[in-house]
Amino acid sequence: MEIDETTKVNLLYNFYHSLLTKKQSEYLNLYYVEDLSLGEISEQLKVSRQAVLDNLHRSVSLLESFEKELDLIKKTQEIDDISNKLEKIVSSRYPEDNELSELVNRISKINEM
Repeated sequence: MEIDETTKVNLLYNFYHSLLTKKQSEYLNLYYVEDLSLGEISEQLKVSRQAVLDNLHRSVSLLESFEKELDLIKKTQEIDDISNKLEKIVSSRYPEDNELSELVNRISKINEM
């Protein structure tokens, strides 16, 4: 399933925003999270629309390079998939094993942090 650009950038931003500068984070937050237009951001930050657009492009490229190197989104999705499958197996084959159920719950909560 292919996700749209805004959803993709929001996901990248959630994972890697702490690696950005304050300025990069502010631009991305205003555009992708708060859904402000380029014009609104340029007025608010007192810069040109082109400066906003350039900063957004550079920041998104940086987020994509972080994911390319670290692969955290892919790894997180894989942990979710394995956790869901494991939960189904445990509940169907070992419904009375509370210790095993608790371990599966702990694994599934790792990605919620």
